[in-house]
Parts: sequence; C-alpha cells; structure tokens
Amino acid sequence: MADTASEKPEENATEPEVATEKAEEAQPPKEMRAVVTTAFGGLKYVKLAKKPEPVAGDGEVLVRVKSCGINFLDLMLVKQGADDNSTKSPLILGFECAGEIEAAGENVTTYKPGDKVVLLTESKAWAELVVIPTKYVYKLPVGMSFQDAAAITMNFVTAYILLFDIGGLQKGKSVLVHSAAGGVGQAIAQLCKTVEDVTVLGVCSQTKHEAIKDTFTHLFDRSQDYSAEVKKISPDGVDLVLDCLCGEDCNRGYSLLKPMGKYVLYGVTNVTGEAFRLFNLFGNAKAKWQMTKVNPINPIKLYEENKSVAGFNLRHLLFQQGQHDYVRSVVEKVLHLWQNGKIKSVIDSTWALEDIVEAMQKIHDRKNVGKIVIDMSMEPKPKPPPQVNKETQTN
Repeated sequence: MADTASEKPEENATEPEVATEKAEEAQPPKEMRAVVTTAFGGLKYVKLAKKPEPVAGDGEVLVRVKSCGINFLDLMLVKQGADDNSTKSPLILGFECAGEIEAAGENVTTYKPGDKVVLLTESKAWAELVVIPTKYVYKLPVGMSFQDAAAITMNFVTAYILLFDIGGLQKGKSVLVHSAAGGVGQAIAQLCKTVEDVTVLGVCSQTKHEAIKDTFTHLFDRSQDYSAEVKKISPDGVDLVLDCLCGEDCNRGYSLLKPMGKYVLYGVTNVTGEAFRLFNLFGNAKAKWQMTKVNPINPIKLYEENKSVAGFNLRHLLFQQGQHDYVRSVVEKVLHLWQNGKIKSVIDSTWALEDIVEAMQKIHDRKNVGKIVIDMSMEPKPKPPPQVNKETQTN
C-alpha cells in the first residue's frame, strides 16, 4: 500500500505538463499578410489575405521580406496563369523579393539569421515571410538597400543574359530594345554603357521619351513605323534585337537584323492573355489566329541570310531546367556591377503591400518608367471618405 500511495503524487505531477502541452497544441498558427490571386483572369482576383506563417525545412531559410519587385510577368500570371500551366489558384504571388533571414533550416551552412538577401522565387514572394531553398537565395553586397535589390535583380539578370550570354555584345555593335522605358529596357540601356561604342535604340511610347532620352542613342515611337525610322539611321540594320512583345513585332525585328545579327524573344506581351492561355491548352482557332501574326522562320532562310533567332525565359531556366548555378553566377556579376557603381536601380514608384492592385494597374496601363517596388513597412494610401447620399442627408 505504501508503494501505491507514493506513486499517485508522481502521476498527478505530470498532469499540469500534459495540460500545458495540449494548450500549446491548441493555439492557432501565426498568420502573415500575403498577396494572393483567387483565380486567373485579371486584377479583380488579386487580394490581400492572411496566410499561416511558413517554417523553414531542410536546406531552406525563412526570410522576413522588406521589399518586393513587380514585373510584367506577374501581371501575365494573374491574367492567364503560367504559360506552361504549372500554377494553380489560389496562389501567393510574386517572383522576387529582398529581406533578412529570420531562421535557417537543418543542413544550411552558407546562410545565417540576420543575413540580408534577395530571392528569386517561382511564386510566394509577396508575403511578409518566405521559405525558400538556399539555391535561390543571394547575399546582398554591403550598402545595398532592400528596395535597390528588389528593383535590380530580376531585371538586370535578364538583361545581362540577353546582351552578353545570348547576344554576345561587343564593342561597336548596335542593339534595338522594345519597352525601352520598362525595368528590363532600362537595365539593357545601362549594361550597354559598360561596353565601348554601343549604339542603343529604344522603342516605347512617345510620352516616355523625355524621361529616358539620356540612356538611349535613339528613341522611336511605338505607335509609328519604327522599322522605317531605324533603317534611315542604320540602312544595314542592327546587330541585336531584344523583343518582349512577340506578334507582328517578331517579323519587324527579324527584318531589321544585319547579316550575322541575332533576334531574341524574351516576352509575349502582344499576345492577349486568353488567346495565349487557350493556345497552350488547346491550340484553338482564336489562339492560332493571334499566333499566325508571327511568320514561321524557315531554317534555310537563316542559313542563307546569316541570321540567328533565340529565346529566353528566366523562370523556366531557373525553376524547370535547374540552371540555378548558372543564374547564381549572373546574379553575382550583376551585384558586383552595382557595387562598382556601373549600374543603379531605376525605381518608378514605391507602394504599400495593401496598394498592390493599384501598382499592378499602373504596369498594365504601361505608365511606369523603370521598376515598381513594394515596401513592406510603407503605410497604405488613405481610402477616400464614403460618399453621402444627398437625399438621405436631407431626410
């Protein structure tokens, strides 16, 4: 009996511990702000929502996001889904962000809490916290702000690969770039200045010419026959055409190439969202009509005319084709150029996370000059006061 009596207090002593554990388990998960699209089809589906805070797993880091970059690719995703149908809604949006590492998962040796980093993500960048494998994480150079990092990384990595790794840019060459006032267009213009005697020709809306006139050798109005204007300046054509538009501009771009010139397609903003989505899904008549604006290129013609055609998609290269080591090498080159004062961010405007839809609308309307970024610490714009019905007020 004595043994039994002595055991009871021990059993009772464990009860508070069990109760505490159950109480901890019952606590709801912590939540964070995140921008989601509840469906694909337009900005009306983009919302600010509360999502559970993620936890870093093996080989991953947890990053407290400070700033995010907005790209035209984000807008295309919201309008039509991914071009390879790899994404499903609802989805946390965003392809790039910068912030500070808050926690490191197991087997992470190259990063630690407190490190300032920039990320390239397949999605989920527009949130207060992001969990990501370290192969997509890059340390910031000393002195680089989070806004600069979010404004520079994706645009300049794209521009660098287009110009140097695909385009083989050298002294004395000429480059024609579409959407010259956009983030990538401005990055291309700056990188061209790192090479001696490069002629940079830009095509964009006339209203933006004044803002970017110092970064281009020649500017052309997108609404006019820019092909004829280019040929007046350079009758033989240009060495490199960088096209983010597709459609009829593919044909114009190819026609402007010199012998030994190269045309590179890196975007499809001329192709309507629904048509492009249906083309990927079904190849239906409506979509095919859109795509038939692009003349098929006969390989024999390339052979006879001594011209080259290439394509580039950073998202596919990094996340589907696994070229993260190559992309890292380019990121490091870009950040080194910034550190040496060779390039700088061109920020059109900065927005609060709550105002993300308005910021995306500005890109949709092609009103930005340079990059639009999100500052996670920024206060949202005050909402207009509700309108008072005069009849109700009188009564």
